[in-house]
Amino acid sequence: MSKATPDLFCDPFRERAARLHRGPVQLLGGRFRFDSNSAELLRNVDCAYRDLPPHRLSATVPRMQVGLQLTSSKPRGKRSEPQPLQMLSSAEWVGGATGSSNFVVVSAAERSALVSVSEDTLRFPYHTRYELIEFAVFTLATRVQGLVALHAACIGRGRRGFVLMGPSGSGKSTVSLQCLLQGFDFVSEDSTFVAPGSMLATGVANFVHVRSDSLRWIKSSGDVGAIRRSPVISRRSGVRKFEVDLRRGGFRLAPAPLKVSAVIFLSGQSAAGPALLQPLSKGDLLRRLAVAQPYAANQPGWPEFCRNVTQLGAFELRRGRHPLEGVTALDSLLDAG
Repeated sequence: MSKATPDLFCDPFRERAARLHRGPVQLLGGRFRFDSNSAELLRNVDCAYRDLPPHRLSATVPRMQVGLQLTSSKPRGKRSEPQPLQMLSSAEWVGGATGSSNFVVVSAAERSALVSVSEDTLRFPYHTRYELIEFAVFTLATRVQGLVALHAACIGRGRRGFVLMGPSGSGKSTVSLQCLLQGFDFVSEDSTFVAPGSMLATGVANFVHVRSDSLRWIKSSGDVGAIRRSPVISRRSGVRKFEVDLRRGGFRLAPAPLKVSAVIFLSGQSAAGPALLQPLSKGDLLRRLAVAQPYAANQPGWPEFCRNVTQLGAFELRRGRHPLEGVTALDSLLDAG
């Protein structure tokens, strides 16, 4: 009696293996469908994207597909974090890979992506979500829809919003959190995507990350307690932050994309009163944008974005004695508009 043909020979690419599905999920202006051979990987998708407002950027909503593949791997001897992705590209494909069976490949032309996650990396849900799944989702959404991807926060009210820019450690998360606590609509803490023609901004309003030293600025002991009960994540820089799930705290998540009405650059320079907000010239705005957004500045939608953004307000927000002073200045600017 002959031996059965091994699965590796009859289905080398695992195309006939059973798959689990999530979606479609309305996200970043598109409709995403996820499939995977792993329920745990789909739980990462749920953790990241469940219960978000269904943002639309155009009448026609593009459909995109993300495949998530869990691969077997030998456990490492110690619980060290996964290797960072190394970026790669070829023709219509872009992606990233590590030396431990983790990789992402994205084709905007096919509106699809494949994410491979090793069992060893799956032990680190933060890295799995942000460095692998999010890589695929953000890259697809940006390239399929021609969005400008900004390293920036976005908050607002009444369908109008501000894009907040500044290097890591400049206070974007602190200002964003204070705006949330004051009832602003929230779009994104760190990654904002703008349609350059309409200047509509979208993002993933799932979490805000708070350093423990930022808690001293929060008046409500209830808010402080809720943040302290949140999980703690550790970034590759070594910085540890509370990961606050905004979908569970009664915060206002922007129900639709916000129309960008001003660009705000956060500054470490101190000021008081009306001097907190300093207007910027168009030339200064464009120079600062080029420095702050090197990736976006090399994408196809950048020239149109720059033409439209120079028609908006641009300001430097300096530090007051308390972050609430900056929130008050932003609130006044929204009212003035």
